[in-house]
Amino acid sequence: MTWRHLYLEALGRLSDRHAARWFVEEASGGSWPAVLDEPVPTRGEKAFCSMVARREAGEPVQYVLGHWAFRRLDLMVDRRVLIPRPETEVVVEVALGELARLSVPPLVADLGTGSGAIALSIVTECAGAEVWATDLSEDALAVASANLAGLGARAAGRARLVHGSWWHALPEGLKGALDLAVSNPPYVAESELASLPSEISRWEPLQALIAGPSGLEALRAITAEALGWLAPSSALVAEIAPHQDRAAVELAYSAGFAEAFVKPDLTGRPRVLVARRRT
Repeated sequence: MTWRHLYLEALGRLSDRHAARWFVEEASGGSWPAVLDEPVPTRGEKAFCSMVARREAGEPVQYVLGHWAFRRLDLMVDRRVLIPRPETEVVVEVALGELARLSVPPLVADLGTGSGAIALSIVTECAGAEVWATDLSEDALAVASANLAGLGARAAGRARLVHGSWWHALPEGLKGALDLAVSNPPYVAESELASLPSEISRWEPLQALIAGPSGLEALRAITAEALGWLAPSSALVAEIAPHQDRAAVELAYSAGFAEAFVKPDLTGRPRVLVARRRT
């Protein structure tokens, strides 16, 4: 039996050529399409069949593979953390744009880091940046720690993972010193849970998705204390749901930010809150 046989079998069962190809590459360790006519070892067949069965049961492809691409990174992901998405890649792009205004290596906090996607992208793409990444979930921090270890000593030395809720996880010495705070907080309202795709509601960690009755609870908590931690001319960048754009801007102004606006994601929908403090 060759990998081509298994690919065609998976294609028939899943009706998803991308997943079928990814599972072949993952199980074989080979490159596409060169691997297709190679014989399948017993261990590879078992791994492949397990992945196909998990996908048939509804498990997201990213969790089945155990890793997923995010900007320049290949991140370990499992059910302990949210799946990194293109919308959050835009959050990183906006955050890097805010950091480009600075003339010194910046000090950054990533609140609710999850897999570490945002924090590690900033460490990787912003020379000299020092990032403190927080999360209330010890399980999520374990995943972020594994991803941090994969960066190599030089980059990993500029990131710290700390356990706790939002700002409360950070050392007091950082108050008034942060050049940027960035977050992808929970922003789904409790009433919206039933409308989420089953791949999300059944598999991804609800504590990282559901903010509370309004969906704005996490963002409210972050904006309310932000100015006590941010340095002059600094900014807060946060992912939001598209329908929350006006409310998010109002929260930022209510917290004392001098400027607040929302930038779009790749589909043109309002997605990233930018709130800047006075100089």
